[in-house]
Amino acid sequence: MTRIVKIENHLSRSARRFFSDAQLEPDPELTGAGWERRFTADEQRTKEAIELYTQLGFEVRAEPVRAEELDDDCQDCRSVVSSHFRTIYTRKRKPTAINRFDPG
Repeated sequence: MTRIVKIENHLSRSARRFFSDAQLEPDPELTGAGWERRFTADEQRTKEAIELYTQLGFEVRAEPVRAEELDDDCQDCRSVVSSHFRTIYTRKRKPTAINRFDPG
C-alpha cells in the first residue's frame, strides 16, 4: 500500500521540530503592509532569493532576523545569526503605468 504525504504537512511538522511558533511568526508590521514571510537564509541564499523573487515580479525585503526568532540559550549563536542571516519577505509588485497592458 502506497502512502501519499502532502509536502506542506511534512515541512510544517519538520519546521516545528526545530523552531517554536514564536520563531516562525512573521513581523506583524510587515504582514500588515502586505508582505509575506518566506524563509530565513544565509548571505548567499539571500542574494539568490532576492534575484529570483525579483525576476518573478515580486518586491523583496531582506530583514535582519528578529530577536523573537532566536533562542535565548546561546549568545554566540545570536551574534552569528543576526550578522549573517536575513529573513526574506515578498509581496506582489503593484502595477504601474509602465507595466500595465494598454491596448491603446
